[in-house]
Amino acid sequence: MRVLAAMSGGVDSAVAAARAVDAGHDVVGVHLALSRMPGTLRTGSRGCCTIEDSRDAWRAAEKLGIPYYVWDFSERFKEDVVDDFVAEYAAGRTPNPCMRCNEKIKFAALLEKALALGFDAVCTGHYARVTRDADGHPELHRASDWAKDQSYVLGVLTETQLEHCLFPLADAPTKAAVRAEAAERGLSVAKKPDSHDICFIPDGDTAGWLAEKIEMQPGEIVDETGTTVGIHEGAQAFTVGQRRGLKLGRPAPDGRPRFVLSIEPKQNRVTVGPERLLAVEQIRGIRISWAGRPVPAAVVDPGSGASGCFEVLAQVRAHGDPVPAAAQVVTDETGDPALVITLAEPMRGVAPGQTVVLYQGTRVLGQATIDTARSPATA
Repeated sequence: MRVLAAMSGGVDSAVAAARAVDAGHDVVGVHLALSRMPGTLRTGSRGCCTIEDSRDAWRAAEKLGIPYYVWDFSERFKEDVVDDFVAEYAAGRTPNPCMRCNEKIKFAALLEKALALGFDAVCTGHYARVTRDADGHPELHRASDWAKDQSYVLGVLTETQLEHCLFPLADAPTKAAVRAEAAERGLSVAKKPDSHDICFIPDGDTAGWLAEKIEMQPGEIVDETGTTVGIHEGAQAFTVGQRRGLKLGRPAPDGRPRFVLSIEPKQNRVTVGPERLLAVEQIRGIRISWAGRPVPAAVVDPGSGASGCFEVLAQVRAHGDPVPAAAQVVTDETGDPALVITLAEPMRGVAPGQTVVLYQGTRVLGQATIDTARSPATA
């Protein structure tokens, strides 16, 4: 196949490109310039997509003997990822920019351009697997190394996109093995630290970064009874489940820590309370997409406006524990589908704006953006 290898400048994408070459594919490397400040250098292991990463990707491509290009996607990245991130926080939701980047940039804009140029597939260093069902339709599954599995952040991929995805690290036993392979191949990124945090906030200070983008106004922090217990400098800087940095002037009656339970930007109010109130038993998700063909039980019956119930594992964080649940697709008053997930056991700290990804075994069924979460506990 003609394969476009997305090379971030890290060890995973370099080894993935090398494996694609070994498999006999006609491989071309491309680095996505996403930063509006191309001179930015990474700090330690924070951030990615910097000029340093571009150089590391170029060196890897040179070692592999493949053509290498840099494509400027910074404008698209700003509109689809950065601006979306700001808008979601301004609305009191907690977005996942990595999900949005995979959806809008790496497997939409990049794949669209790759196909237009005659490539058959896009290759990345994600730890995930694409298989085929009995009828030949693609399915997304977890990687062999569950500790590094990245199928959660790929849950936004559609069947059409999966048809053109190549994940050579699907069978990698461990990240250490990938680094060892990179060293054997003479790739200079073999010992390069993994990036973490949000790539466009390399210093990790999300609250400080948001304060420059969203007009913050002081407001009340109230407890679960509505009693004022403190003053905040901007509701949008908080996230559900947050414990530190609340600066409460009145301790809880039982002396235990308080956590952020909800954020109401319109009222400029933050509600805090005991940890038990963070647990939710039911999640409602919107903007549903399926990673391959939806399971038959998820198809909505036109007569009832709902699907059947189907058993799933629900996961709301990239490395969170999947929780057994029953899922059902329902049609709301506007005619749009919504995903109702009833958890077998309460899940803690679920926030609107997060992504819930559904699994059956190792297979990723699909995902939805969390709209509301209901707690079984009462104040």
